[in-house]
Amino acid sequence: MRPTTCKPLLLLTKEVCLPLKWGYLLLLLLTTLIPRPVSAQSTARTALSTDSLPRLVHKNGRHALSVDGAPYLMLGAQVHNSSAWPAMLPKVWPVMAALHVNTVEIPVYWEQFEPQPGRFDYSLTDTLLAQARTHNVRLILLWFGTWKNGSAHYMPEWMKRQPQLYPNVTGKDGKPIDSPSPHAPATLAADIKAFSAFMAHLKAVDRQHTVIMVQVENEPGMWGGIRDFSPAAQRLFAAPVPAQLLKALGKPAGSAGWRDTFGDNADEFFHAWSVGYFIGQVAAAGKAIYPLPLYVNAALRDPITFTRPPAYESGGPTDNVLDIWKAAAPAVDLLAPDIYMNEDSRYLRVLEHYNRPDNALLVPETGNQAGNARYFYAALGNGAIGFSPFGLDYANYAAAPLGTPALSAEVLDAFALNYRAFEPMTREVAQLNFEGKLQAVTESPQPAVPASPTVTSPQTPGPKIQPQVLKFGDWEATVAYGPREGIGANPQPIGRAMVAQLGPDEFLVTGAFARVNFRTAGAASGKAWQFMRVEEGQYQNGLFKPTRIWNGDETDWGLRFTSAPQVVRVSLYTR
Repeated sequence: MRPTTCKPLLLLTKEVCLPLKWGYLLLLLLTTLIPRPVSAQSTARTALSTDSLPRLVHKNGRHALSVDGAPYLMLGAQVHNSSAWPAMLPKVWPVMAALHVNTVEIPVYWEQFEPQPGRFDYSLTDTLLAQARTHNVRLILLWFGTWKNGSAHYMPEWMKRQPQLYPNVTGKDGKPIDSPSPHAPATLAADIKAFSAFMAHLKAVDRQHTVIMVQVENEPGMWGGIRDFSPAAQRLFAAPVPAQLLKALGKPAGSAGWRDTFGDNADEFFHAWSVGYFIGQVAAAGKAIYPLPLYVNAALRDPITFTRPPAYESGGPTDNVLDIWKAAAPAVDLLAPDIYMNEDSRYLRVLEHYNRPDNALLVPETGNQAGNARYFYAALGNGAIGFSPFGLDYANYAAAPLGTPALSAEVLDAFALNYRAFEPMTREVAQLNFEGKLQAVTESPQPAVPASPTVTSPQTPGPKIQPQVLKFGDWEATVAYGPREGIGANPQPIGRAMVAQLGPDEFLVTGAFARVNFRTAGAASGKAWQFMRVEEGQYQNGLFKPTRIWNGDETDWGLRFTSAPQVVRVSLYTR
């Protein structure tokens, strides 16, 4: 059967199915003839050259997401799994506006996209594009294909009804596990065909580059086991380890099988290679058609206890198999952690694991508790290109009295406080981070270095905590927390701060529930200094526009940031 595209013609409700080639031509014609409401920024994007395709750029071990030809900081939010349907979208956009996001992560469902073999329904994708442009946000589309949270639940019904052709993993006991097998040629061929059609459609209809990145699958791997023990998998497990993996890991070429090569890690490493190699082929097919940046997200293992599957999802890009995934799926641009750990030690360790010279750090999912908002700064301090809490829409919440959505205002305010400050300067911040001129920190409930844990007073209850120190050549910025000078901590760890160097003696500073001060260091250590000028303002069209000057109470004890989205440009002077 030749692939077809099914689209409602103009105002007709009946779908007309045409060969894929003619479907694209018809779609292009319709999108030309039918006007859509667009924002001024969307109109500007339309005039951009197609050469400004979003892409990842790398320099000196640092990374940036280039959008419209310049570094872009993603202020994101991801909707719930079933919130991309058109009837749900009115419950999405008000939250995105309240958060001040510039990027929305939203799924595309294989079961909707290909309801019959080779017949592709682009209506949902087109609706997402149109509404995103109307609301002046970019999109990261999440391909819910073969894997979604380790299972195959988003496969089309016609695939689910043929388990022999599209099988699940076989467990060690010979029983099937609710996870798709990466050793099923028919599954791979079907996913490649559908994902290729999806990417071809984006290329045809999204010349504005509303979509800046695509996630291939979702948290792939398997729960409840360690690998596939099907006959096909057993033959591959006994065969020699692929030469390209041995070379990537610096192991000698040879004919040894997986067990002889990797010992106790063989089962897990084999499944990581198998899943990564499958997804790598899907990604390569889509990228050959439309080379948008592609990433795969990971359900994490504990970064401290280092347990083994089935304690965590086996086969996905967890921190211990990143090198295997890099070798198996070179068409995947980055591997990204979904972080649902609320302890600082674990959260920060994950950021360190995924911030690598060969891997741009992106946090595509994180818990939406208000306390997690501070981790936006921790991610930024680790060079992140973007950050996105999960499940911030009204679609999955029961209505509160008088029909008010029950999504907590505390949660929205916590994340919006970050995004409101950064929204006017995402380009500038992304560029500064790419150049290594930016540092950002977050308050920890258990600081590493207490100043004097036994010294307290009625005026400063609790231990005094040494400030965090950020080094910038001849200057050091110190970051302390707490409602009053000398306390050194907030009642709950909610503080965060960012300091970026604009020039030898000039800095850009923002934060929340924190106090930032400066002191001389390096060759200038010990010299007297003062604030020459502290201007509050924001960026407009690339230029910092002051609104007032801070002095007196606002500077005498350092620069205090509370619950308002304030950004200051600081000039320092040494005598």
